[in-house]
Amino acid sequence: MKTATDANTVTHPEGQGRHPESRPVDVETVPASLSWTKAEPDLLMEAVVDKANMARAYRKVAANKGAPGADGMTVQQLADHLKQHWPTLRERLLAGEYHPSPVRAVEIPKPKGGTRLLGIPTVSDRLIQQALLQVLTSIFDPDFSESSYGYRPGRSARQAVSAMKEHIAAGHRWVVDLDLQAFFDRVNHDLLMARVARRVHDKRVLRLIRRYLEAGMFQDDLTMPRRQGTPQGGPLSPLLANILLDDVDKELERRGHRFCRYADDMQVYVKSRRAGERVMASLSDFLENSLRLTVNRDKSAVDRPWRRGYLGYTLTRHKLPRLTFAKTSLQRLMQRVREILKRGNGRNIRRVIEEMVPVLRGWAGYFSLVDVKRPLEALDQWIRRRLRCLIWRQWKRPRTRRRNLLALGLDERRAWMSSGNGRGPWWNARASHMNQALPRKWFDRLGLMSVLDTVRGLSRSS
Repeated sequence: MKTATDANTVTHPEGQGRHPESRPVDVETVPASLSWTKAEPDLLMEAVVDKANMARAYRKVAANKGAPGADGMTVQQLADHLKQHWPTLRERLLAGEYHPSPVRAVEIPKPKGGTRLLGIPTVSDRLIQQALLQVLTSIFDPDFSESSYGYRPGRSARQAVSAMKEHIAAGHRWVVDLDLQAFFDRVNHDLLMARVARRVHDKRVLRLIRRYLEAGMFQDDLTMPRRQGTPQGGPLSPLLANILLDDVDKELERRGHRFCRYADDMQVYVKSRRAGERVMASLSDFLENSLRLTVNRDKSAVDRPWRRGYLGYTLTRHKLPRLTFAKTSLQRLMQRVREILKRGNGRNIRRVIEEMVPVLRGWAGYFSLVDVKRPLEALDQWIRRRLRCLIWRQWKRPRTRRRNLLALGLDERRAWMSSGNGRGPWWNARASHMNQALPRKWFDRLGLMSVLDTVRGLSRSS
């Protein structure tokens, strides 16, 4: 596997301590002993542990980094662990005797409130899951629906948003917005494994996947068994979710519906409320009876698309709809900015901006499809006002404020009057004296990016 001294080499997994090939070799020159696309149905595990496939999986796990699992092993320790234990691990996988470790339970906040429970596998299990994922993706992905966009090679949320816009522009101006309640926690193992077994016949692979589904959850020093669900946090879970929900995609295609699905975020586009209500009733029945999933009736609705966000975006009411970001997406960004600025008291303003820029760039990159530019301009103005507010607080005393305003180019009379006006920081951050002293060009020189200009640039390049 990949060594610490050479990022482009791996150690031959099969030969560790037994064959001359155990020296580091260039993975790009290693011929695969077995191509999984041509593997016999009952030799799939050989394709999983194939050295070229494992090398790819190792590189992916190392690049993703991630937190340790229940055993505490870090990604950095994985290479040394594999040098010692890979031969035994490989033999156990080939014999169908490998049992995964419990996953470590971690709660993270949801964007809309509440928490989501993640299950973090050990790094060894992440490696094996990634190797499984690479093999199984080549089997299942080619037959997935064109309207499925989540966690697939060459597919993205931005493509789903573009397709949503096209469907509505074509006259399908009602949306059936389906919310699956706690989807990843309620996947029925038997139903899922039956769908995996349609294409996978190697019993060792099927047993291994079920063992990953049933691996316990380690929390508060206790391991809790799991009877349903596919825990988020491992590389394999998104593919398993797509395999199960592909039945929904095929049913919608059979009925001739326009739809978009990104993992468990699903919308169907129709031409009337009555048609939407029929789809909502029949599709809810299919999900609950055929797949034993639960539709959240409170969050699901038949509505106009401009009243329902999708993947952070929403649409205007125009006949030719225009994309903009949902209010919740803007609120989450503004909260992130507030948190950074809250930590900025007493810090150099350049450092604060350096911490903020990656957040703004990531947000602008995701929302580069936005057609409506005015809200982005308002966002830029709000960010600069928040920074001016922070600077005014840092100046603290009227004497310091007067001295700094003079240094930034204000005349003495105006600097004296502004520094002692008795108003609060938020009012002063918008006042003309602070706008003149700290114009946009001043922030540009410190490296603050414009969300509006970034979105415009990405829109032109795409």
